[in-house]
Amino acid sequence: MTQKFTRRHVLAGATVVAASGFVGRAQAAPAAEKITQTLIDAAKKEGKATWYTSVDLPLAEKVAKAFQAKYPGVSLKVERSGAERNFQRISQEYASKIYNCDVVNSSDAAHLIIWKREKLLAAYVPEDVARDFPATHKDADGMYASWRVTLCPVAYNTKLVKAEDAPKSYADLLDPKWMGKIVKAHPGYSGTIMTATQQLSRDLGWSWFEKLSKQKIMQVQSATEPPKKIGQGERAIMADGGEYVVLEMKARGEPVEVVYPTEGTPLITGPSGIMAHAPNPNAARLFYAWSMTAEAQQLNVDAGGLRSAHPKVADKAGVRKFADIKTLKEEANVVADKADSIKAQYVKYFKV
Repeated sequence: MTQKFTRRHVLAGATVVAASGFVGRAQAAPAAEKITQTLIDAAKKEGKATWYTSVDLPLAEKVAKAFQAKYPGVSLKVERSGAERNFQRISQEYASKIYNCDVVNSSDAAHLIIWKREKLLAAYVPEDVARDFPATHKDADGMYASWRVTLCPVAYNTKLVKAEDAPKSYADLLDPKWMGKIVKAHPGYSGTIMTATQQLSRDLGWSWFEKLSKQKIMQVQSATEPPKKIGQGERAIMADGGEYVVLEMKARGEPVEVVYPTEGTPLITGPSGIMAHAPNPNAARLFYAWSMTAEAQQLNVDAGGLRSAHPKVADKAGVRKFADIKTLKEEANVVADKADSIKAQYVKYFKV
């Protein structure tokens, strides 16, 4: 029988970590490695890699296409699902000694903490990560680094809501005028929403969620869905969802606009790492290293509306600068330890 893993299960006996999501034991990370011809040749010999990710599929496919164009002869298979689903899948696969995933990316940084604790990740430090990434965006032991950074804002349909009438804060979402007009995603499926739920429940209290649940919310799964629901006019307001999806829709001329709430916007880091039993270890290292370069990170920003921890990557033109947005504090270690109780509390109010 397939075993269902909860965070509590995989954390049994694990030690508590410090406040930052990117923490490590008292050991040195491996030396930084450049992308060499030797690595490229070894990756081409393997010929493929598999990437588990929760990023929106159109962007994931653009990333795969760019990588394959950069390194002909190495194909990248995209396995896209919600972060929580990928977390369960990898736990179940490893419990059964099934090793399909080479590189994993999650919108829930807590997943990487848990996989590191369970020794499911391989240490590898690309040159760009060692040289350029801030310490807060890379694991001290070289197990993972922030492949993407994004936010989880509010948004609205500009054809259904005038700018002056749009909500400016989370408190505004509780106004009776938005009854039956709000869509939001689920922390039991989406890592972005799990992370945002932890931050909002900490700063606003669960009483805010209880009140929001009485607004006849349209409940969806992935953080990529609420932007699309408001874009299609199925709902007027998005209570949460991926900023990058809204920004890309807006760039295409769709009637959506982002709101960065006055209380602060949840900050979401999306780390990547290489699996300990990656079936294609050289192709995995090549893709992981390339994905952290300024070239690949700029693609995330320009083609996907994401933010980047790489200091050589420029903000996308026409988008509010990251430094100008008030953000909430991310606590990936808290999510790692309390995700099950967060989901249970959420279900208590939203009944889904």
